[in-house]
Amino acid sequence: MNDLSEKPVTPTTSPSPSTQTIELAPSYSLPIGFVLLALPLFWMQAWLSLAVAVFGVFLLVQAVTLRLRFTETALDVYRGETLIRHFPYQDWQNWRIFWQPLPILFYFKEVKSIHFLPILFDPNTLQNCLEARCPRI
Repeated sequence: MNDLSEKPVTPTTSPSPSTQTIELAPSYSLPIGFVLLALPLFWMQAWLSLAVAVFGVFLLVQAVTLRLRFTETALDVYRGETLIRHFPYQDWQNWRIFWQPLPILFYFKEVKSIHFLPILFDPNTLQNCLEARCPRI
């Protein structure tokens, strides 16, 4: 008599990319670009150079502190571990990433408002998440 008991095999599946939460990695290209742009501007106009450099440092701080998380139902914006904004996909009407192949601005329109965000995150992952979770109309 065969004493081997067969255990049922349960398939292991990983969650699909559209259902798992994805946090975008920061990208420092845009803030560093502004700081570097301020250097040659210094020789032309010091005040303009200072303004561009300060804006670049501001963007750098934002890139370090802010995180975008794509969940199953919404785009969440975090500062550290604190949720500061929640954007449900069901309210989205349109989105676009401006100026390819050097993306610098992310736009999306909700039912009641329009949002513009500088690209402070990995632009390729941003676009992939947007296409998977909120296809353009």
